[in-house]
Amino acid sequence: MRIVDMHCDTLSRLLEQKENETYSSLAENDGHIDLKKMRQSGYLLQNFAMYVDRAKCEDPWERVQRLYALYREELERNSDRIAPVYRYEDIERNRAEGKLSALLTVEEGGVCKGEISKLCQLYEQGVRMMTLTWNYPNEIGFPNINDHAREQIRQKIAGLPMTEQNKRIWEYNITPDLSNGLTKKGREFVHKMEELGVIVDVSHLSDAGFYQVLECTEKPFVASHSNARALCSHVRNMTDDMIRKLAERGGVMGLNYEASFLAPPTETGSEPCTVEHIVQHGRHIVDVGGIECLGLGSDFDGISATNEDFPHAGCMNLLFEGLKKGGFTESQIDKIFGENVLRVYREVL
Repeated sequence: MRIVDMHCDTLSRLLEQKENETYSSLAENDGHIDLKKMRQSGYLLQNFAMYVDRAKCEDPWERVQRLYALYREELERNSDRIAPVYRYEDIERNRAEGKLSALLTVEEGGVCKGEISKLCQLYEQGVRMMTLTWNYPNEIGFPNINDHAREQIRQKIAGLPMTEQNKRIWEYNITPDLSNGLTKKGREFVHKMEELGVIVDVSHLSDAGFYQVLECTEKPFVASHSNARALCSHVRNMTDDMIRKLAERGGVMGLNYEASFLAPPTETGSEPCTVEHIVQHGRHIVDVGGIECLGLGSDFDGISATNEDFPHAGCMNLLFEGLKKGGFTESQIDKIFGENVLRVYREVL
């Protein structure tokens, strides 16, 4: 297996540990992803997201620079085992040298504060993929989930029984934004990203924004960590029409292991994900868009819970076996586990 994972939040987790004086390391830690677990499963490349929650920091640009500093520290500390990727050829060189590859991404285009110069600086620092939004509107565009609005809903229903709360919040989570998409500045960002070779990532973006990205781009783009809305109606997932359009463009979407994106919640809330749920989404996406459009986007170290039978990145053999049991051939699994994403990287980076 040559595993390529388009999204994890390990950097943010490690930075929070460092700030709380409980720091471990990228080499080995008690989270979902570390170098030991990646080696155990046969990883080739991991995208490391610099995720910023703008509501929890005074200056998102300063926060993303702190994440970048941590990323550089960890790569230097583990330079014998992992190396950065700036262009596609770096992946092949790292593999030939027996090293894992790290591709730096940003989760929340709002860190740029609407300034193209900051996007260019991120590119110079090695960023090669960026989600245009996270869960707040920004200068680039609008997300499907607006955490400010969701918090207002939580406050309004605070006195309701838990099952009724879950129902109301879920109703919000399945209502996509069909009106608000990219801003004028957002279109400028998308054009500049294509010019630079920064892959446009539409995970978190509104439905309206997805179609505007489709209209104003020429190269393949990705939904790095999104599932199929036909199986789980959460708006973080992709509709069948989006899947088809993404596939027609040559893009890829990454299977996300987050429970609430895999199945609707039970009366007591979301249950931890299972390999079977992930396989069901993979089958549906391939049936709709073809085998070439599916990859992995675990959301490891960012998701709320994993099933005890699939606890971390060192257990990818369980997903491999689950996909085989679900009717996928080994050559198809190779495409899902890495080859499809590598095709996009070869074309865009």
